[in-house]
This record gives sequence, structure tokens and C-alpha cells, in this order.
Amino acid sequence: MKNSDAIAAFLALGQESRLNVFRLIVQKGDVGLTPSQIIEHLGIPNATLSFHLKELMNAKLLQVERQSRHLIYRPNAMLVQKLSEFLLDNCCSGKSCMPNESFKKVKNK
Repeated sequence: MKNSDAIAAFLALGQESRLNVFRLIVQKGDVGLTPSQIIEHLGIPNATLSFHLKELMNAKLLQVERQSRHLIYRPNAMLVQKLSEFLLDNCCSGKSCMPNESFKKVKNK
């Protein structure tokens, strides 16, 4: 993945409403959601939702399919996987990323 692609995705997710929309759509997976279902769950006005969906589409985070009169939005699972790999590439220099016990004790105090 190119840095520019990752940056576009992270910029799109860097706004609270868009992040909430994306997380909701990801929860539904390949079933997807229509805009009216998203509005029902999140209470975002239609015009605002359209703007956020467009931004998520421009970042290639979502895929859309027309079914009759409805648009179904689904996560772009391949891009989500690539983003995860991008973030974790060379993670912890090949060592376990789990914090050691002394770190856990300090953190919980």
C-alpha cells in the first residue's frame, strides 16, 4: 500500500461522523446498509450523510451496489485488510507486541 492511499483513508476516518458511519457499515459486513438504515441508526441528516458517504467512497473505504431503487454500502474489505497490514508491517521488530508484565502493572496503577 502506498502512503498516499493510507493517508487518504485515515483522513476520511479522521472525522467523528464519518468514523461512526464506517464502523457501522463494517459491523454489517457484506450485508451492507442503505443510507436510510444508517440515518436510522446514527440520526445523521440525509444531506450530511451523503457528504460523508462520498468522502468514504473517495477514500475507497466503501463499495456501493444498486439494488433496485436502493444503494447498499459495504466496507471495502480488501482495503481494510491492507490498512491493517500497513499499520502492523514491521510491528515491534518481529517481537511479540504484547506488553510485558511490568508494563501492565505500571499502567494499571
